[in-house]
Amino acid sequence: MALRDDMLSWGRAHRALHEVRRPGFAEEAPAMLGGQAPVLAYGMGRSYGDSCLNPGGTLLDMRGLDRWIAFDQEAGLIEVEAGLTLADILEQLHRVAAPGRCWFLPVTPGTKFVTVGGAIANDVHGKNHHTAGCFGHHLISFRLLRSGGTVRRCSPTENADLFAATIGGLGLTGLILSATIQLKPVPSLWMEVEDIRYRDLHAFHALTAESADWDYTVAWVDCLAGGAELGRGIFTRARHAVTDRAPPPPRLAPRLSMPMDAPGFLLNGMTVGAFNALYWRRAPERPIRRIGPYEPVFYPLDAIRGWNRLYGVAGFYQYQCVVPHAASAEAVPALLRAVAEARDASFLAVLKTLGDVRSPGMLSFPMPGVTLALDLPNRGTRTHDLLNRLDAITAGAGGRIYPAKDGRVSPGDFQRGFPNWRDFARHVDPHFSSSFWRRVSAPAGHPTRGDVAPC
Repeated sequence: MALRDDMLSWGRAHRALHEVRRPGFAEEAPAMLGGQAPVLAYGMGRSYGDSCLNPGGTLLDMRGLDRWIAFDQEAGLIEVEAGLTLADILEQLHRVAAPGRCWFLPVTPGTKFVTVGGAIANDVHGKNHHTAGCFGHHLISFRLLRSGGTVRRCSPTENADLFAATIGGLGLTGLILSATIQLKPVPSLWMEVEDIRYRDLHAFHALTAESADWDYTVAWVDCLAGGAELGRGIFTRARHAVTDRAPPPPRLAPRLSMPMDAPGFLLNGMTVGAFNALYWRRAPERPIRRIGPYEPVFYPLDAIRGWNRLYGVAGFYQYQCVVPHAASAEAVPALLRAVAEARDASFLAVLKTLGDVRSPGMLSFPMPGVTLALDLPNRGTRTHDLLNRLDAITAGAGGRIYPAKDGRVSPGDFQRGFPNWRDFARHVDPHFSSSFWRRVSAPAGHPTRGDVAPC
């Protein structure tokens, strides 16, 4: 047990002291739930805001619970402890891969360095939401430790309400000990990929419509482009390739590293604008199909260890929202115009259409519509003013903000975006809490912004 100030979220814009405990075995976990202070599970710290932080309380570092329990290679069923990472699972899937018979993660976010427990708690989605839904859709069951010391097995048919509350429940319903997951059969671990440069939002929607038979679709957006080129970007579509080639070697570690915080002035409208223009022009205007490894498709930023340091010591905010299809024609351009006019240095911007597959969790983020994700350097009041403007556009469109990415949304905006939050609150374990939950569950209109100190 230790009091530490280095347990950060990935955005690094919040700082707080935590008491940290680390169970090495599941049997040790119940004793670590004792005490007066609230507890919260902590995995790889890849949530961007304050949903993985618990100032004044205890963080349970779950990375010691990283064991395989069972792997049925015929059925593609795995049972693993909650601290195992998606990278660990992929490494094993490489070992058992055979030509024409491979298994892959059914859903994966933009980094493989997240724990299984974190993937469940945030009900992560990926580039194949329109075909596969969220991570929770592929959960068979999990074991959940409640603060009273009881362990409950949860599934769609057993403790079903608690199952739904825990998926996307941000670690607030108890401690996930292990999970059983259905993997996805794929013809190979190689990807068939096309990158296409497009000039505006109309072209983005046209490419999305014509790419319905591709498993994975996403677009990088130049957020500093405006006028007739508002929303221009690079559209990527991919699927698992049918090939008898041996699997590509997995990248078990990043190739590059960001060893220190970059100077705060490095990312500005001029430097990012130049980068965005060059990056946009590097992609072909017409599709050129290629076969390649999956890491650049799913995990481009995993190639750089500590890439979040690019934003300097003050860190950054990631803003991700989704707006319904009916409102997206007005809301998405409004969001992009707000960022372009602010000349904020977001060079990591992603645009995607989410499908109609209903999310299984009570607080799951996806809904049918268009989602936009932005990385914004933390420049204090200026950045918060822009984020508040984006909140207003999202709320006016009937959209919502992704809790896993958030670090400052108001209680009112959260509660409007997730109208069933009170039903979820009934399943919150009384001994679990987080900075995020204390902030957003406050009465609407309450001035609180959480209990972590922004840089």
